Amino acid sequence: MYKPKSIYTKIALQAIEEYLNKKTTLNTENQDIPNELLAIRSCFVTLKTDAGKLRGCIGTIKPKYKNLFTEIIRNAVSSAFFDNRFSKLKLKEFDKITLSVEVLSPPEEIIDLNELDPRKYGAIVQDNTYSRGILLPDIEGIDTVEEQIRIIKRKAGIDQDVNTGLRYFRFETQKYY
Repeated sequence: MYKPKSIYTKIALQAIEEYLNKKTTLNTENQDIPNELLAIRSCFVTLKTDAGKLRGCIGTIKPKYKNLFTEIIRNAVSSAFFDNRFSKLKLKEFDKITLSVEVLSPPEEIIDLNELDPRKYGAIVQDNTYSRGILLPDIEGIDTVEEQIRIIKRKAGIDQDVNTGLRYFRFETQKYY
């Protein structure tokens, strides 16, 4: 079974386990909030199988909740049970997942794609209709900016041939296991 190495993943795992067993996270939410989780920050929670395959990943580009503590709880539950690419996590799978929490820096708009590096920066692409996609940094198999942008456009439903009117943002993350 996965053993959290940080307070970030400990809270995420606790929320997932409570929701799996009780369909609520009230006990997790009502505990004392560690100081490092009082900040208002956005984050992504990623679940993987014991074989290292993606099992869920949900997060926020901008903070939605009153603190990082709540942000982690909500995104952990969403990642495990409401990522529409996967079925809801089942009890028999719980002991076979690993997870990470990535806390995002505020996105900064960039003008030149040379300001991106898929190993260091996550990226956001937004068109003039406010369709947007996001990709976290340092994803295995994504080694070029062109590939990063292609995947983000596909996720956002932005035509691959459209390059005018697009806005690009980059951000960094702190990743916790």
